[in-house]
Amino acid sequence: MASAASERHGPLAGMRVIELAHIMAGPVCGLMLADMGAEVIKVEKLDGDDTRRTVPPALDGESAAYMMMNRGKRGLSLDLKSPEGVAVLRRLLGKADALIENYRAGTMERLGLGYESLRDEFPGLVYCSLSGFGRSGPYADRAGFDLVAQGMSGLMSVTGEGPGRPPMKCGPPVTDITAGILAAMGVLAAYTRRLKTGQGQVVDTSLFEAGITHTYWQSAIAMATGVAPGPMGSAHPLNAPYEAFETADGWITIGAANQTNWLRMLKAVGMEALAEDVRFALNRDRMANREVLAATLAPAFRERSSQDWLGRLEAEGVPAGPVLDVNAMHRDPQTLAREMVVEVEHSRVGRMKTLGLPVKFSETPGRVHGPAPLLGEHSRAILAEAGYDEAAIDDLIARGIVRETRA
Repeated sequence: MASAASERHGPLAGMRVIELAHIMAGPVCGLMLADMGAEVIKVEKLDGDDTRRTVPPALDGESAAYMMMNRGKRGLSLDLKSPEGVAVLRRLLGKADALIENYRAGTMERLGLGYESLRDEFPGLVYCSLSGFGRSGPYADRAGFDLVAQGMSGLMSVTGEGPGRPPMKCGPPVTDITAGILAAMGVLAAYTRRLKTGQGQVVDTSLFEAGITHTYWQSAIAMATGVAPGPMGSAHPLNAPYEAFETADGWITIGAANQTNWLRMLKAVGMEALAEDVRFALNRDRMANREVLAATLAPAFRERSSQDWLGRLEAEGVPAGPVLDVNAMHRDPQTLAREMVVEVEHSRVGRMKTLGLPVKFSETPGRVHGPAPLLGEHSRAILAEAGYDEAAIDDLIARGIVRETRA
């Protein structure tokens, strides 16, 4: 029978990753690697990743949130608080290329699974640690959540309708997701070095740093002027017009972010005379008078439908698009053409939809390799592949070291 690793497709086929991660940032790292072909073994505590209890919504008792974050992985449920459970994990690490963990600082060390405890036995191991604030610095011991990271990284200070309004977080958990993507990037960089030298290392990133990376424009402004930018609604801090406008039946976004597109937009709107207005002549003038510019353009956009305006703007070559809700985005022909909504067959739920891999490869295409596992769905198979015989596996299950759920 072919092994699970041999059945993987993508540029990372043959790579094995042990994921000791829960909720979101670590699982995002794992799903990115899994979609690119790595075999990711998700090791959960006996009662499972807390995301399994993030309901509603649920499908046949399975958390929709959990199934989204953990598709394409194999599942092992293991008691790491027991010496026997730690021994099982160490055996798995003998055939692993990378480990992902996002426990609170000190947890892995208390379990005897910190990097310093593993490096001599597994010198080639890429050890990825995600946390709220990183493993060094004065906040290293703090717990971290996306909301906290968005606030402390500056994101909430620049998100919202405008000055004087309450601070607002970005809708999606952008620091969780971005930290997972940064971690995957770090794992791949360290894995590349390991392939060349045989040496592993620690990859360390955080929600806080992930949030900071989203402030490139605002940080550039603050560093150059000493003034911290504030919220601007949908507008851009450096270019205008570059924001959302209301139409007769909805909203559209317009990216007239350079002089060429500014002039093209004026032609599409039929307001060419504004090109001669000194208040709007160049980008620096439009930024100095951004609110006046928006107020000048707004009445015109409310006169026609979104589809009408998008047709006119596209005909002139102006970047623009509709503001879609999530359901509409799922149905959009470009979403479907890029295989960003795909179907998998879940052991309990049956045929279901999930999001696809956002990176395409011409020679080694990745894909979503399957659904999220039931709790402990692959425990027996994973242990057998690690060399445990049926009697030993039955004993571990009977003693509560390992949990098994049959599909």
